Amino acid sequence: MKRILKTLIPETSAIRLGFHRLKALCAAIRYGFPATKLTVISMTGTDGKTTTVGMIAHMLNACGLKTAAISTAFFRIGDDIRWNATQKTSPSPFTIQRFLRDAWKSGCTHAVIECSSHGLLQGRVNHTYPLIAGITNVSEEHLDYHGSMENYIEAKSMLFRMLPLTGSKVLHYSDRSFSVLCNISSARTILYDAEETQVDSRTGAPLNLWTEELTNDADGLNAVILWKDKGGSEERFPVHLGIPGKFNLENALCAVGCILALPSHPNLYAMVAALASFKGVPGRMEQIKAGQNFSVFIDFTVTPKSYEATLRTLRSMLPPGKRLLVLAGSCGDRMKEKRPVIGNVCSLLAEVSVITNEDPYTENPESIIDEVLSGVSLDVPIFRDSASVPDSLPAKCCIRISDRLKAIRYLLQLAKKDDIVLLCGKGSDTTMMTDVGQIPWNERAIVTAELRTLYPQTPAL
Repeated sequence: MKRILKTLIPETSAIRLGFHRLKALCAAIRYGFPATKLTVISMTGTDGKTTTVGMIAHMLNACGLKTAAISTAFFRIGDDIRWNATQKTSPSPFTIQRFLRDAWKSGCTHAVIECSSHGLLQGRVNHTYPLIAGITNVSEEHLDYHGSMENYIEAKSMLFRMLPLTGSKVLHYSDRSFSVLCNISSARTILYDAEETQVDSRTGAPLNLWTEELTNDADGLNAVILWKDKGGSEERFPVHLGIPGKFNLENALCAVGCILALPSHPNLYAMVAALASFKGVPGRMEQIKAGQNFSVFIDFTVTPKSYEATLRTLRSMLPPGKRLLVLAGSCGDRMKEKRPVIGNVCSLLAEVSVITNEDPYTENPESIIDEVLSGVSLDVPIFRDSASVPDSLPAKCCIRISDRLKAIRYLLQLAKKDDIVLLCGKGSDTTMMTDVGQIPWNERAIVTAELRTLYPQTPAL
């Protein structure tokens, strides 16, 4: 009966949305409205939300403020971290409210909540009462659900409309969401961007956070963060991040901005210093070292924009004459239009692209792979399987290997000294979504085991 009703009633109908929002109210009542006892920072966006949530929680805990965090990848209370097995950014409101109740009971004073567009529109994060709302960026994602980018951004904007009169918003100046979010009323707005822009012509507001002197390599990046307060004074803070990518520096700026928006925040020097000890979030540009002489990164790369940003970052780290090898795919039951774009980006930016199964849900995995391969650049040859690949590889190629384990094994065996291997799509997931439900799949553990099999006598780096 439940399945029939889901089929008959559209996902965004008033009936279904009303049901979800009623559940959220019931959950908040059941657990005593725990968010009212915490200072809540909420984060939304398309890419980078989980890493930014991790950065905020890490800095606050390092500065002595016991903080809880809930994200796609993990649940954290103080220093206790466990995986989010649901793989949902915004899980059931009963899960969220129970977690916040437990966080408060454990002595947390602050909580950081990652909010998806689905969770916002459906009201799953209702009654979490954020004091500060931040956004990383928006790009084409979940349009099968929202229908258009305008609707998608409007769903994201619901987080900022939840702010109280004393609330603050932290906005990415050059992101396409800014023109909508800057018009939402708040007591304070903090603007950040990768590079300095003196004055915003739409609001007259100056940029508050930006960076200079960026250098990037396999061990992370170094830069200088500049902060201009509302009085106009400017401060400079050298920062080191142990994870690569200009986009991660933008995530760090968003995280710093969210903490600076707190009515009483830690010392800025202490916050930036704490970033140096942030090891990243598992499955987000996570480097796997098991004695191999090439680099292996696992990342939850799923949108065309994130594919391009991640691949360009890793290309910039490649030594001359070395190769970028990427494992790619696409999720089932959503956003079919992004599949050929992913195939095109990989074929243009990687020497070797292996297209494989990801999370097919109820779709035929082979059809999904076909659609990804349909976007491959016309001058890049496609091989139907690993057996058809010639001994001497062309300068660029795409290879279809439907079995994800075999695809991973093939890439790791193909990699040579100082090459970079990037495995996209699964990140820290511990399961794979198929037509028979969730099946176990821990890519981080699988890759580590495969590398140790290939390099059994070599100590981990």
